[in-house]
Amino acid sequence: MFSSALKSFTSNISANYTISSTPSSICGAWKVYDGKKKSTGKAVSIFVFERKSLDPQAGGFGPRSSSSSLKKVHEEVIARVKKESNLLARLRHPSILELAEPIEDTRSGGLMFATEPVTASLAGLLREKDDQEKAGGVAGRPSRFVVEEADGQLRRRELEIDELEIQKGLLQVAQGLEFLHESAGLVHGNLTPDAIYVNAKSDWKIAGLAFAGPPDTSDTPSNIPPISLSEVLYHDPRLPRSIQLDMDYTSPDFVMDSNVSSAADMFSLGLVMLALYNSPHASPLKTNSNMSTYKKLFSSSSSAPSSTNNFLSSRPLPKDLLNDVLPRLITRRPGQRMNAREFQQSRFFDNILVSSIRFLDSLPAKTPNEKSQFMKGLPKILGQFPRSVLEKKVLPALLEEMKDRELLYLVLQNVFKIVKSLPTGRRAFTERVIPKLRENFVASKGAANERDVAKEAGLVVVLENIELIGESCSGKEFKEDILPIIQLGLESHTHSIVDKSLSCLPTILVVLDFSTIKNEVFPVVAAVFSKTSSLGIKIRGLQAFVVLCGGSSDSSEDLGDGLDGAVQPAKNAKASNSTVLDKYTVQEKIVPLLKVMKTKEPAVMMAALAVFKQVGRIADSDFLATECLPVLWSFSLGPLLDLQQFQEYMALIKKLSAKVETEQMRKLQELSSNSNTTRRNDLMNVGSTDAFFGSNGDDVGENDFERLVLGKGGQNNHSDMLGDSLRPQPQRSQSSRAVTPVFSWSTPPTAQAQNQMDGTSMIDGFDQPPVSTLQPVGMSPSLNNFAPLKPTAPTSAGLGNSITNGFGAMAPMQPSNAQGSQWATNATAPTKASFSSPAYARDRAGFSIPAPPASTSPFSQFSIAPPPSQTPSSAQSQYGRGMGGSGMQPMQKKTGLDAYESLL
Repeated sequence: MFSSALKSFTSNISANYTISSTPSSICGAWKVYDGKKKSTGKAVSIFVFERKSLDPQAGGFGPRSSSSSLKKVHEEVIARVKKESNLLARLRHPSILELAEPIEDTRSGGLMFATEPVTASLAGLLREKDDQEKAGGVAGRPSRFVVEEADGQLRRRELEIDELEIQKGLLQVAQGLEFLHESAGLVHGNLTPDAIYVNAKSDWKIAGLAFAGPPDTSDTPSNIPPISLSEVLYHDPRLPRSIQLDMDYTSPDFVMDSNVSSAADMFSLGLVMLALYNSPHASPLKTNSNMSTYKKLFSSSSSAPSSTNNFLSSRPLPKDLLNDVLPRLITRRPGQRMNAREFQQSRFFDNILVSSIRFLDSLPAKTPNEKSQFMKGLPKILGQFPRSVLEKKVLPALLEEMKDRELLYLVLQNVFKIVKSLPTGRRAFTERVIPKLRENFVASKGAANERDVAKEAGLVVVLENIELIGESCSGKEFKEDILPIIQLGLESHTHSIVDKSLSCLPTILVVLDFSTIKNEVFPVVAAVFSKTSSLGIKIRGLQAFVVLCGGSSDSSEDLGDGLDGAVQPAKNAKASNSTVLDKYTVQEKIVPLLKVMKTKEPAVMMAALAVFKQVGRIADSDFLATECLPVLWSFSLGPLLDLQQFQEYMALIKKLSAKVETEQMRKLQELSSNSNTTRRNDLMNVGSTDAFFGSNGDDVGENDFERLVLGKGGQNNHSDMLGDSLRPQPQRSQSSRAVTPVFSWSTPPTAQAQNQMDGTSMIDGFDQPPVSTLQPVGMSPSLNNFAPLKPTAPTSAGLGNSITNGFGAMAPMQPSNAQGSQWATNATAPTKASFSSPAYARDRAGFSIPAPPASTSPFSQFSIAPPPSQTPSSAQSQYGRGMGGSGMQPMQKKTGLDAYESLL
């Protein structure tokens, strides 16, 4: 590998340049490597000559060759190689290969120099074309030429040699020969396809000047030694053919006349032209580097190329070339040949495409008026150019003219048309066009108040082609290089440029990410909308808001709330984009801008209506109700709206209102279905006795109470002593229900009373057990059926006497727990305060049972009062808690049940 050999070179080139490991092409005795300068990254081609290539093949020249004579030949070859590089350093012309670094001679014997980037030699391209034709055309096999991209990847260089490429290349070679003959006073001497290089711009450049020298008729002193024909025409078998004169392209002036003149180069140029059209692509002369063979070929008219034998070409030649050019180039007599200047004026180059390229090459020297006319007419013929010529020749030349501000907009029109027509337009745009756009628009902004009309015209062209730009670059490149140009347009004082910039938003949304749109694009658009005084820009800004909300600026689509069940047809992919502003930005940024809008022009109002349609798809229903609908009503009543416009506003108001109504009803239905059961249960719990007083778990069972009071088991009855029914609360267990005392004189509860025990009554919003109002005895006929009460024997030792009050004896009710709570604790009341209120006392008059009167009448005004507590204090506290919060008045004399209580 040559990479290992490069390490032994101690040259400036190997130290300052990065050189590829494999050669991109082999041109004669040189191996050409792709390289880049480490400091600047500039691309170059490194030509390397290895001294070991001069070593003879085994048995190539026999034992008669001495080492001294071979060494002398090698030294002559090395001197000839250095001469080529030295002449390239001295000769500066667009058609002469440009030298970047002079030749360097290293200790290992290697030689290298650097030039402008070249793709291959013309000989290499012709061999490539032969291989393609043998394989069945251009698509038969891939190109053998490989180039390293900027990202480090390798790709093949597809090279084309069509008619225009040939004409353009021959014209450039003729220009180089004219420079050598007339300006430099030199004869090339060995003009072959190996001496012509094709650079990265597809230009043909002359090199291979190892045999160059002044003509014999030159009178100008020169430090370049003349050509020694006796030496160069001798073919040394010990040396490679690539470093010797190629007789297949040599003029008979050298071989047969021993005359060195510029006409010899024109004869060689004619043979090169035949090789371009021949098949295989080689010279029609086959001399095998032998002078005798060469002379024999020209001794007969049939073996010498002429117009009678189609110049020995195996293919038909172009008419102009056959009739006008070749007869004046491939001729035995030098005086009959045309010179390089006449060759450029021949009919072979008389067509619009070649003339355009020639004008393009001389464009820097043209007047501004000529440049402007050329740029205006160029788009008409761009489609006729081969794509390779457009990419490598026309496009670079146009980009160089972008420095002329007066031609900027004309140049950009042609540039974008070329990029659009190229299959590799994306690569050409990113590598060549973007740097020029950044240089002309971003890097040179100028003063804030300074207006550059020419620059603005170019900016309009860029904005008009923003869709092509978005397709030709990545999101990162668009954000870094193109977005600043669009922002420059948005900040312009020219309304047409602002309008063009706002119309670029659909393309921007496709390329850029959400964060960039929200933080860098939207603030600029909002600022333009709020500050502009132009109705056109105001409308364009509203259309931009529609796009930022996910809609299309040119669509008048109807708002579908998605609640009618209708299937919406598929929209255009460009009508909506996933990269839109979020809900917060729409509600908090865009809608406030619309609310403060003062203009009531119908066009602006209808553009605002389109924005609200998009907002209706994004915003919450409560936001629509409180923020959007009031604004819509205000806008709809604008005095300048006609009937149809008002109807459109009303249609949107109705749909948004229906959306708000539907959403609100849905929320309320969900809330009511979830809260009804919970609220009902909460109210039931609040109305129960346990909810106020709690349950201590010490409720006394019915049997226990009866055994305690009567001394025996009683009937399981749920009626109190007055015959009233007390319904236990549903939440309480059987053990926690109120225990109703049973007396021997009491009657079983009726069916109606039993049913009342299962019902509830609502008092003050709480569930309460029904309370029977005590009736006077005289007004209650049921009391007349009571049998006279008879006293019974006491069941406890503590009872010494029986209490007689006209009713007979009865068993007192005992407290149900240690705290002395009595039957009244099961009565429900919301709070103590409510018990204490007069209204509550009036409603609960049936509960306030006074003490039995002192009269001995068998029947008093009311029925029997509840038995008192153990102690007066306990009775007072219990009555105060259950009957309204105030205790009963103390009695001076214990009578009736009080006397009965004292016996316990």
